[in-house]
Amino acid sequence: MRVLLIAGGWSDEREVSLSGAKGIHSALLELGHEVDMLDPAQDFGNLMSRASQADFAFINLHGSPGEDGLIQAILNRTSCPYQGSGPESSFLSLNKAATKTIFDHNSILTPKWELICSIDGCKGIQNLKPPVFIKPNSGGSSLGMTFAKTEQEMQYGIEKVFSMGDSALVEEYTRGIEVTCGILGDEPLPLILITPPEKAQFFDYNSKYAIDGAEEICPAPIEEKLTKQIQEITLKAHKLLGLSGYSRADFIISETVPYILEVNTLPGMTPTSLVPRAAKTAGYSFNMLIEKLIELGKNR
Repeated sequence: MRVLLIAGGWSDEREVSLSGAKGIHSALLELGHEVDMLDPAQDFGNLMSRASQADFAFINLHGSPGEDGLIQAILNRTSCPYQGSGPESSFLSLNKAATKTIFDHNSILTPKWELICSIDGCKGIQNLKPPVFIKPNSGGSSLGMTFAKTEQEMQYGIEKVFSMGDSALVEEYTRGIEVTCGILGDEPLPLILITPPEKAQFFDYNSKYAIDGAEEICPAPIEEKLTKQIQEITLKAHKLLGLSGYSRADFIISETVPYILEVNTLPGMTPTSLVPRAAKTAGYSFNMLIEKLIELGKNR
């Protein structure tokens, strides 16, 4: 089968995307597929023509133009199927405020939040006091995130996000442990407990990708009842957002109460990334996971 592997792009997460694409490329070759690589930042204008010549597209993009649904919308204008979710659900999920609106409306617990925009008349932070997390509303990999413990740090965090050209999502700090749960098809994967290194204030970019980053334990050593509850919430969120194929939801467990933080529609896909790690615990090798995602994409 001819697979168009789409990676790179123009977001701040470009290097993460290219790094993950190396493992996917190797896996596709080992599975007997013919691989054609396309970087939207370098060959966007030929996307439709090259997709029309492929049997399948495997998207490994983070941020825009993959997680925002743009690539999927273009692929929908060709005969080329792809793995993962479609344009609308991808767009909704990348926007943190949009997903939290859906969570709140459907009684899924998420930390209190406010959306702050850099426009005249925006009132700024009204209801939250430090400590808070301040994040780009449509970014990933914890890039641009600030853990603000003072009013001054809050203002710095907002200005930092605005300098990136984004609106700011301010989220109440919830003390607890962090876990993540993946979905493959319609089945929740084993939970992963994430413990950032002592020097890190939270699960930041360095904790995610550095050699000496966070400790990740799978399956997470938490009680079965709570594990099932988080898996059920993850599947509910997956369906409410209209997602397909796979996704990953991040949680904070405060005492015994899980709060969902956000949902990722194109999770990292290096062999040691979170979803591949959980899939391995569930019995899928990395190559098997890639093949499963292709199968799900073709059958969608």
